[in-house]
Amino acid sequence: MTFLLMSCSLAIAADKAHNKGDFFVISRGADGGFLGSHKIFREQQDGLHEVFYCGRPYWVRTKTVAWTQLEQEKKREVRVEFNRGRGWRPLCNRPSDQVTLEDLGYSVEPHLVVINDGIVIERMNRFSAIKKSFHKSTGDVFNKTFHGR
Repeated sequence: MTFLLMSCSLAIAADKAHNKGDFFVISRGADGGFLGSHKIFREQQDGLHEVFYCGRPYWVRTKTVAWTQLEQEKKREVRVEFNRGRGWRPLCNRPSDQVTLEDLGYSVEPHLVVINDGIVIERMNRFSAIKKSFHKSTGDVFNKTFHGR
C-alpha cells in the first residue's frame, strides 16, 4: 500500500514539475542537431488553440501547427521537448501526426500560414472578390449602382 502511494505521489510531482519548465516543438536533423523550434504553452492565452500531444494539453499558435506539418514533410525529426534548465527532454514524437491545420478548422496550405506569420488567408479568385464587393454586408442583395437609385 505504501509503495502504491509513493508511486502516485511521484507521478503527480513529476507532472507538476513539467509545468514549471519551457515547452517547445523542436525540429532536428538526421544527426540530432537543432534546426528550429516554436514555443508552446501549458496555459490558455489569447490567439492560441488548445491541442493534445501524446495525451497532454498544450496551447499553440496556428503558425506552429503549420510549421510542424512542413518540417515533417521535409523528413525532419519533430517532437515536443521540455527544458527546465538541465537539458532537453523529449515528451512526444511526431506532433503533426496528432494535430493538423484541418483539426483547427483551417483548409489552407501550411506554407501559406507560415509565410503570413500565422494569419490564415482563405484563397479567393479575382471574380469572386469583385462579386463579393458588390454585396451588402447584411445579405446577398446587390448594392444598387448610382444610376439605379
